[in-house]
Amino acid sequence: MTFDAGKVPARHSNDTAVPANLLNFMLKSWNPKARKLPKVLPDAASFRTRRERLSQHFLGEWLVIATGHRKVRANDTYYRFRPGTDFYYLTGAFEPDCVLVLRPNGKTHDHLLFVEHNAGKTEAAFFTDRQKGELWEGPRLSVSESEMRYAVACKPLTELESTLKAAAATPHVRMRVLRGLSASTESMLGAAASEQTARDKELAVFLSEMRLIKDANEVKALQSAVAATRRGFEDVIARLRTAKNERELEGVFWTRARMDGNDVGYSSIVASGSHACTLHWKQNDGVLRKGDLLLLDAGIEGHSLYTADITRTLPISGKFTREQRAVYEIVLAAQRAALKMVKPGNDFMAPNRAAMAVLVHGLERLQILPMRAEEALRDENQFYRRYSLHNVSHMLGLDVHDCAQARAENYKYGRLEAGMVLTIEPGLYFQTDDLTVPPAYRGIGIRIEDDILVTAKGHRVLSASLPREPDEVEAWMRQVWKCR
Repeated sequence: MTFDAGKVPARHSNDTAVPANLLNFMLKSWNPKARKLPKVLPDAASFRTRRERLSQHFLGEWLVIATGHRKVRANDTYYRFRPGTDFYYLTGAFEPDCVLVLRPNGKTHDHLLFVEHNAGKTEAAFFTDRQKGELWEGPRLSVSESEMRYAVACKPLTELESTLKAAAATPHVRMRVLRGLSASTESMLGAAASEQTARDKELAVFLSEMRLIKDANEVKALQSAVAATRRGFEDVIARLRTAKNERELEGVFWTRARMDGNDVGYSSIVASGSHACTLHWKQNDGVLRKGDLLLLDAGIEGHSLYTADITRTLPISGKFTREQRAVYEIVLAAQRAALKMVKPGNDFMAPNRAAMAVLVHGLERLQILPMRAEEALRDENQFYRRYSLHNVSHMLGLDVHDCAQARAENYKYGRLEAGMVLTIEPGLYFQTDDLTVPPAYRGIGIRIEDDILVTAKGHRVLSASLPREPDEVEAWMRQVWKCR
């Protein structure tokens, strides 16, 4: 095959047009056997089981779930791609632009995965396409290789539009689309009427509620992410001896995330001193001072995309002051009370109520509350939230705040069930300008967060290997400093 001069023009202002002679030269003499065939995903059967459960709930309807596209960071540079959560949950596929379609077929569905065509080095795109070319971005699976890897029937992405439009034009066809991930896919189906929007919402809700209960593979993935996160925390502790600022510690933890996982599961909160009183502190530009605390809220997202979410509050000097320890022990007692309430049948908010009662009575003992604890706890008052803004739990899994589309009656106001994974994370935060707080406590912010699996008889703390007791925290720091 030969090409005419000018066939591939420059695509960017800093590019040079590709002459025909170069095209012809580049398309020759490549070893077709050099590329290794992919192995099937180890958990392919689990992904299929999830798709089949989804299929049975929406029999007779077309279901369209896209993974999304790479996002622009600036101009023509992109963030590293991370698959859409629900799409990954159903396929295990990492490639951008893919779309999963469940096509009705009697009492079941055909599972079709539409993927980007890749002809390898037989088409010019492998070296001319900056966005998807193999020499620019690395090798990408072909349609047949994707089918082998993901153990699902695959079709070229170029066939998606004709497939969806033909289905949409068929009388009495019902379709549901997971929206918000791929505008180009949604546009193939036209504008959504209010009835369609409601159906699409039901699909998103069902997928979130499927993810409320973790299977054995998911729990294993979460436990692996927790183990990597502990190593990241110990890296940070080791660097505390010489580190000058929060951003240095953020970088240390991120390095562990890239070594032992896919990435951080969310932007790390590395808050020293009074920065810990800003709940979602992410600037991480503060200096480290020996007498201050460091609140580290961070989690590693594993290669399976499940993330840990753990917080420890550490004395930068290696030893808590009297005031810091007093506040820390109140928060720890609140967490212990919350953990006792994590068991099947209890409502999701039971741990929160238990924790808040302990926090409020602790605030009363410290003479911080300007009223009695019982008055502060009344629903119509909730005065304690001045010092503890957040509830103590959220679901955890592929997303750090997992199952976000689940209905309130099945989540916040629902019952705990075996297989759920949630955080328990009470905290107290005393602002530097809060005149209700004695000066000795101002600027102290403490949170203790662990990842909890609900079991048939109670719960298991997945992050139990990270010390929580104040004496144990100090001993942990000494041990890390001794060994590193």
